[in-house]
Amino acid sequence: MRYTVVWTPAAEQELAAIWLNSTDRNAAASAAGRIDALLAVDPESRGELRFDTVRYLSVPPLGVDFEVIDDDCIVYVLAAFTVTNDNLTA
Repeated sequence: MRYTVVWTPAAEQELAAIWLNSTDRNAAASAAGRIDALLAVDPESRGELRFDTVRYLSVPPLGVDFEVIDDDCIVYVLAAFTVTNDNLTA
């Protein structure tokens, strides 16, 4: 089953800031595309549970917090941030 991936306005703004400040914009854009692709199929098996219903996924150099709404087949990306070696998990 495919899910629709929706970036909240806050996550979109964070992603834009990351892209603008990145030394490798292609890597940031590629990571965002890969995150979209991963979350579109079986999103509850992606990343790790952080708290309540919010999960975390990283595709360096980008990390996201997201929530899956199974009944509607929607994944909401809630936040985007740059991952470092200190907070890197796959």
